Amino acid sequence: MPEKKAILLDCDPGHDDAVAILMALKSEKIDLRAITVVAGNQTLEKNVNNTLHVCQHMGSNVAVYAGCDRPLLKEPFHAGFVHGESGLDGVEFEPLEKTARNRHAVSFITDYLNAALEPVTVVATGPLTNIALALRLCPKIAGRIGEILLMGGSMGAGNITPAAEFNMFCDPEAADIVFRSGIPVRMVGLDVTQKAMCVPAIYERIRAHGGKACELFGDMMQYYCMMEKEVFGVEGGALHDPVTIAWLIDPEILRFEPMLVEVDRIPGPSYGRTNCDRHHLRSEPANAMVATEIDVERFWTVVEETLKKEDKS
Repeated sequence: MPEKKAILLDCDPGHDDAVAILMALKSEKIDLRAITVVAGNQTLEKNVNNTLHVCQHMGSNVAVYAGCDRPLLKEPFHAGFVHGESGLDGVEFEPLEKTARNRHAVSFITDYLNAALEPVTVVATGPLTNIALALRLCPKIAGRIGEILLMGGSMGAGNITPAAEFNMFCDPEAADIVFRSGIPVRMVGLDVTQKAMCVPAIYERIRAHGGKACELFGDMMQYYCMMEKEVFGVEGGALHDPVTIAWLIDPEILRFEPMLVEVDRIPGPSYGRTNCDRHHLRSEPANAMVATEIDVERFWTVVEETLKKEDKS
């Protein structure tokens, strides 16, 4: 069996982040070293509780660290209108016993990366506040990160404003730090994730497999799809964040192109937009690999096959 890919997962659960956690826990190709949590889809406290609930439900002892409760500069912004008051509405969990580690996520990230003997993959599926602050506090960790694989941004329209994708809009200043860091960045944006549409037939089929992960997936997606239809008028919900984990499991799912990506930080209608120079019109070199195509059928095969694996003992 090929060596597992060791990752740190930085997230803000959120229904789609929760599915990414499930896949990272279940996949035999991924070694999930720790989960760091940031404010985004809901408040930091709620996102941490959701992370702990998912891990406890799966019987996982992976360490969870609470990070930044607000963006670097702007006021906090949350997506309760999609993810509900808890950030993970639609699911009934058992009483929470698992606790987060008594250490700030940014402190953990910097120390973990400083001690790493080999480059580490950082997967970020929420606002980039934790990652950016770690890079500012300890710039030398940039040399210990093999790649930042992030869900966020768009080559075209946004999903929270006409210009901006949610994660980028929540903290454009943090995103700018990451894209300017010199670290290899893979951007998995709305151009591909919005094609990964979960409709009732999909979540009902996966839920029917039984088991903790599949049943939880079905419960979460039933609520998520209902809210996506109510808010956006679509027959299903785009499963944004798990596309990152699916690509780690099967790199044939996505196609990437090198581009210069610049984050708009000027207050106004384009605030938070990722300007992607796909046609290389600027003189500056590319600073990211941007996902441009997705094999949707292959993606859903990976999701289903990963979630229905027998629970680890």
